Amino acid sequence: MRTQPTTNASKQAQKRFAAFHWKGRWESPVAGYLFISPWLLGFLLLTLWPMIRSVYYSFTKFTLLDAPDWIGLRNYERIFADDETFRQSLTVTLLFVVISVPIKLVTALLVAMLLNKNIKGISIYRTFIYLPSLIGSSIAVAVLWKNIFGIDGFINKFLSIFGIEGISWISSPGTALGTLIILVAWQFGSSMVIFLAGLKQIPSELYEASSVDGASKLRQFFNITLPMLSPVLLFNLVLQTIGSFQMFTQAFIITKGGPINSTYMYALYLYERAFARYDMGYASALAWILLVIIGIATALIFASSRYWVFYETEGGRKK
Repeated sequence: MRTQPTTNASKQAQKRFAAFHWKGRWESPVAGYLFISPWLLGFLLLTLWPMIRSVYYSFTKFTLLDAPDWIGLRNYERIFADDETFRQSLTVTLLFVVISVPIKLVTALLVAMLLNKNIKGISIYRTFIYLPSLIGSSIAVAVLWKNIFGIDGFINKFLSIFGIEGISWISSPGTALGTLIILVAWQFGSSMVIFLAGLKQIPSELYEASSVDGASKLRQFFNITLPMLSPVLLFNLVLQTIGSFQMFTQAFIITKGGPINSTYMYALYLYERAFARYDMGYASALAWILLVIIGIATALIFASSRYWVFYETEGGRKK
């Protein structure tokens, strides 16, 4: 009977020690910073510091061969006042974004709806349909695309079966940009996967109730699927818009900006200004202008989202 208090006190002391030991070991911020230090160092050295330097270079004349020479806003003045290539490349890029992004999202949504079925082997179909997005932005696929749409490519050989004389699709100013848009639309896999995840979150009871009320499939799509999927659509729209503004590899490999600058993307002009003419100060200014343009486009998308994005937790559209 005398040993019971001692045993209880011992157990309480052990619990206090264990709690103290756990707290002292795991709640210290040092451990957390140590775990994220590789990413943090990479961000500071490879992202933040180059961005800060590029801001400085945008106000200088810097050719990589000489030390930067401070010239203030002269680079920006030249870009907006005298640079016709800047305006042309920006126009081509805006046209590419406006056309390619809706086509890609519509394609991704339609394919996601087709794959949102509980049938045998559907996962295999999803995998094969997603594969082009894994390799779509590679140089090898860009070269393949160039051969497909060339004068002796697959498209023209297919048309010749029906007696139609083909053209060099990538060498014609009227069709070159279209070939790039088709290539980008073909890489719909990532958006499709996100749409597919969103479709699976829509309660099936909504479709069952609307079917009882006599709603057609088309009405269900516009009254149930699109409203419930609108936050996912917003996410995909922002991602694809940002990515389309930075489109470079396909234009560089397939058309090199031609013909007659009909596919001369903004990122391609920035690259050539920096690494072909070694005008790093001017290229840095172009890069920051692109960042501002992307920021404005993203802000406009978010501003418009209050009119068409449905948030279920708020009982309707965002206020």
